[in-house]
Amino acid sequence: MRTSKYTFIILFLLPFFAFAQQKMTLKNCYSLVHQNYPTAKQITLLQQKSDYEVNALQTGKLPKIDLNAQGTYQNQVTEIPNPFISPLNKDQYKATLDINQLLYNGGLIDANTKLKEAQTKTQQQQVEVNLYQLKSRINQLFFSILLLQERKDLLIAKQKQLESKIKEVKTGIQFGAILPASEKVLEAENLKIKQQLSEIQYDKKKLFENLSSITYTTIPETTELDKPIITTPTNTTINRPELHYFELQEQQIDVSKSILTKNNLPKINAFGTAGYGNPGLNMIENSFEPIFIVGLKANWNVFDWNKSKSEKEALTVSADIIATEKETFLLNNNIQLQEINAEIQKSEANITTDTDIITLREYVEKSASSQLKNGVITASEYLTEFTNLYEAKNSQKIHEIQLELAKANYQVAIGIPNH
Repeated sequence: MRTSKYTFIILFLLPFFAFAQQKMTLKNCYSLVHQNYPTAKQITLLQQKSDYEVNALQTGKLPKIDLNAQGTYQNQVTEIPNPFISPLNKDQYKATLDINQLLYNGGLIDANTKLKEAQTKTQQQQVEVNLYQLKSRINQLFFSILLLQERKDLLIAKQKQLESKIKEVKTGIQFGAILPASEKVLEAENLKIKQQLSEIQYDKKKLFENLSSITYTTIPETTELDKPIITTPTNTTINRPELHYFELQEQQIDVSKSILTKNNLPKINAFGTAGYGNPGLNMIENSFEPIFIVGLKANWNVFDWNKSKSEKEALTVSADIIATEKETFLLNNNIQLQEINAEIQKSEANITTDTDIITLREYVEKSASSQLKNGVITASEYLTEFTNLYEAKNSQKIHEIQLELAKANYQVAIGIPNH
């Protein structure tokens, strides 16, 4: 009975342990933003809007059917001076069913459909661009949390070494080799470490809240962030969503130009009217008669005072504007890549120097530790070297995170998939 009870408790708590120890990668964060950020919903909404508008455009190919009815009274009617022909009634009535079928308009409806689809793709790509730009913010939050994790681990290691040193000092005090005040100095440093750990916990909580907000999901502060393995960038081919956005804008302009050409082509419609009226088509027959008319109608605007030409020139200027925007983007992007490359090289150089500094600081700390144990130096003097060692280690961690952040920013600047 007791065994089954414990089994139940373990099974009950297992999901909570799994949740508390869950891991999160940088790519996971990217995917969450692309899925959950409010702007992402616009991609589907824009497609739905486009489908409705295209369906509305396509109805232009279907017959247009109108049901008309009218009754009028007029003070005069046409009279024929013939005693055998009765004058028309001053009250007249007509009810007709009118049908108008488009036969030819130069493919204008299909062209407008293509334009609507091109506009939708451009708008959707603009949303992709906006979502992509959030990657830099994610990088900053993600690596800031990673840095706090590294600092926490380093402080815990520092605390363990300090507590071990406090035990040694207590022993030395008992044997009279070390002054009693030495223990207080080290205890004060231990309290300072506890204070720093507490500050890290609050800062980490705030950063996780910000990461949760931008990804529109709940990421508990117990989540462990996986440090990404990012190789030193060698790719120089830019694959940013902004470039595709510029291409779609250019395609939209090309479709708009084709519509202007089709606007000037002839349009042919078939029409028919069937109904009943008094008078009918025979205006001198003063009675209700059936009405039936069929025919073709052509319309061709042969001269539009260069309106189409001016509109095409305006579209050409718009294309030139897009080209300058693309050129400006590539220029700024190259400058950004150069700056990130310089940051990567600086961080790599700093890490190499950090390794040498730590090696020297470890040697000095060991020497100071031995001197403190033998009562040659005070605890304050030892603490100075002890702190210098961990400051060097902390600097190396900062430089390592800065390097990984720079590599991640380079990937974003050069262009990586949105999901």
